Amino acid sequence: MSTELAQARSLLAEATRAVVFTGAGMSAESGVPTFRDALTGMWSTHDPATLASPDGWAADPDLVWAWYADRAANVREVTPNAGHRAVAALAERIEVQVVTQNVDDLHERAGSDVTSHLHGSLFAPRCADCGRRESPDVALAAPRPRCELCGGSIRPGVVWFGEMLPADAWSRAETAVADADLMIVVGTTGVVYPAAELPERVAARGAPVIEVNPAESAVTRFATVRLDGGAAQMLPALIA
Repeated sequence: MSTELAQARSLLAEATRAVVFTGAGMSAESGVPTFRDALTGMWSTHDPATLASPDGWAADPDLVWAWYADRAANVREVTPNAGHRAVAALAERIEVQVVTQNVDDLHERAGSDVTSHLHGSLFAPRCADCGRRESPDVALAAPRPRCELCGGSIRPGVVWFGEMLPADAWSRAETAVADADLMIVVGTTGVVYPAAELPERVAARGAPVIEVNPAESAVTRFATVRLDGGAAQMLPALIA
């Protein structure tokens, strides 16, 4: 066992209220492409701003819907990895709140209750006009569906460029971080704000931050210890 893993295990053993904060690296090990990696194949000629912005939606909602439906279908074809399962197992031992930047449902399928999807979810479509929330399976619908309540456009339930984070999701994340006596940060670069503030807040209070990442990131300078490896390898070792 490495010195870093032993230190991280010791910190976790003393924790009672942990926040697990996850980014794209968590899901990449299950085969979920990152946002820009998803712009492949038939989507390779499209500008991200066209597919992930209010202006793009206004210009061609059918195109935008088709891309997100394709992404949702791809997510449904993969399974949670050992890292997702380890997080769910940890919640059987101590209080765990999962705050994620990912828009997939792999944490939920592994058995975790997700406190906050900061950037929304592929599986939380809603009416762009009246706000009515639709069932997760509507995210896979083709052609683009209409709201049964008001006839408006159903839009993907993700946060687009230029949009604010959902106030309720951000509030839940802030509350979780304020109460945590340890944070585990997994697979994020730590450069997307305001989400990147969360590890900083934990460290500023003097609570330990364990980073799980195969490369150094902007989070590393706040981390008490960094486990050099991916989620599927390091989280089971940490939580064992």
